[in-house]
Amino acid sequence: MATTLEVQKRDTKPHSQVTEVREAGRIPAIIYGYQAENIAVSVDALELIKAVREHGRNEVFAVTVDGSKMNVLLHQYQKDPLKDEIIHLDLLAVDMSEEVETEVRIDLVGDSVGVKSGGVLQQVLYEVIVKATPDKLPEAIEVDISGLEIGDSLAASDIPKNADYEIITDGEEALVTIAAPRVAEEPTEGAEAPEPEAVHGSADAPVE
Repeated sequence: MATTLEVQKRDTKPHSQVTEVREAGRIPAIIYGYQAENIAVSVDALELIKAVREHGRNEVFAVTVDGSKMNVLLHQYQKDPLKDEIIHLDLLAVDMSEEVETEVRIDLVGDSVGVKSGGVLQQVLYEVIVKATPDKLPEAIEVDISGLEIGDSLAASDIPKNADYEIITDGEEALVTIAAPRVAEEPTEGAEAPEPEAVHGSADAPVE
């Protein structure tokens, strides 16, 4: 069952209205997709943060606009880089029986054998694109790296298959590698030991 999220319809004509919405502690948003065509709404910022914290980024939220109920996903959002606050939301209306594609976070679990031996963990891919019906979308996908030795790597195709969803990301995309430990640099030329003749004299010196 979808989690209820309260939204309010808003007027998009006055430009200053967006500022007023944000000053009231709400986030401007657009609903589009299944049986919805660019409906301008706003969401209470604190309620949204609480809902995502409790249910996850890929939760299906039930909203009501003009008496019509819709199921939506938090499809995309824009952040203010200075304040690190969400300033706009794209809510994708979905049909619960039809598959959608969305980004899902990768969580690395386990302690790599290679890292314990001094190797360096390098995570290349932090999200993959997943295809599933809205109710089957995972919040995150765990990838076990405990068996990776120095020089080993995993690609997207190495992520275990799951009956609930399909990973759409190119299987050849690198996911994580365990690099060899960094070697200390060789001494510079100026730090080399002096030449033998500088210590013992020239080989051409006369013998007494």
